[in-house]
Amino acid sequence: MDFDYDIIRKKAIALLEERGVTLLDIANITYLLQQKYYEDLTIDECLENVEMVLNKREVINTVLTGIAIDKLAEEGHIEEPLRSILLNDFSLYGIDEVLAYSIVNVYGSIGLTNFGYVDKVKLGRIGEIDREGKAKGKCNTFLDDIIGGIAAAAASRIAHTK
Repeated sequence: MDFDYDIIRKKAIALLEERGVTLLDIANITYLLQQKYYEDLTIDECLENVEMVLNKREVINTVLTGIAIDKLAEEGHIEEPLRSILLNDFSLYGIDEVLAYSIVNVYGSIGLTNFGYVDKVKLGRIGEIDREGKAKGKCNTFLDDIIGGIAAAAASRIAHTK
């Protein structure tokens, strides 16, 4: 079976938006990561790089997979104890970060270091999504890392091209 990745890409973006994350939110995180290195950097340039990252099949597949797992946990379709681990985003779970590595690995070691930083400090929308999930009983365990992975990869793309 052959897949039309343009349609699937649009579905991945729609899922991000359904979960409360826009491409501009991700571009803002990318900007925060790179602004001190490039004085002439613009949000539009960051957004363009986010869009380019989302053209990669590995990234599209990661978005679809991570959000599906978050939704399944929310809806009660994942058995205990894994459901509680996901709903509480246990810090030693780590599989959410490992999945996000598939995004950042597309752009080399700088992507990995950028991801580690955004995951630790919860820049921009990442922190909001992390807090919202816990406050509203939503599962954003994979979503926050996916956002961080895309932003880190876009930042790496900028670093590679400037």
